[in-house]
Amino acid sequence: MTDQSIRVTRRGDGVAFVTLARAQVHNAFNEGMIADLTAALSVLGEDQTVRAVVLAADGTSFSAGADLDWMRRTATYAPAQNLADAERLAELMRVLNSLPKPTIARVQGAAFGGGVGLVACCDIAIAAESAVFCLSEVRLGLIPAVISPYVVAAIGARAARRWFLTAERFVAAEALRLGLLHRIVAADDLDIAVDEMLASLLVGAPQAQAAAKDLIFAVADRPLTGALIADTTRRIAEQRAGVEGREGVAAFLEKRPPVWGG
Repeated sequence: MTDQSIRVTRRGDGVAFVTLARAQVHNAFNEGMIADLTAALSVLGEDQTVRAVVLAADGTSFSAGADLDWMRRTATYAPAQNLADAERLAELMRVLNSLPKPTIARVQGAAFGGGVGLVACCDIAIAAESAVFCLSEVRLGLIPAVISPYVVAAIGARAARRWFLTAERFVAAEALRLGLLHRIVAADDLDIAVDEMLASLLVGAPQAQAAAKDLIFAVADRPLTGALIADTTRRIAEQRAGVEGREGVAAFLEKRPPVWGG
């Protein structure tokens, strides 16, 4: 890692925790953290021993979004340099969103700007009741461009028209109502809630989970055409004939837990 901006820990059951570790600046991200996160997630995504990834954070905030010093530097960049910098942030969001493992955002505190983007890119988001959210970019003369595909997918275009334009703060209960979060709990129960979700994830077949995630991307917001129907039938036929499909059906019929491969 370039500046100790994140910490990666692994459990024996295949769960990896990626923790934002810049608590002194509320886990605001700069070019170093972006590079570290992208590299770590890419490695975990390729590791067949990893079953699920939890994105967590040190300190009182999940992420304040962009680091002020980084923003100050980007204001002086030439256009090509600025574009390259934005592309690196876009790659981080793409890697997290498309990671072929189940991902959980563990949100213990404030998530602003790009921090909301990280939450939206995770498959499942669980937050403390005290967490607060804000898409604050317009108050800085900016726009939430790179994170917009993921945030709009989570909360919908109609809601985005309010929260993108007003930069108001909203509480965890509102984030749950909007669809950004899947569950909110008391702060002291956050780890319990994450472990409960992990227990549900770990009983699934790992390759099937990756295929199911890819299936969502393939069918979401697509018109129901013959090509789409053909694609979905091909996917289930291949899964049925695969190792996991055969093992899952056999285990069900034999009334035993399935044994998934690596």
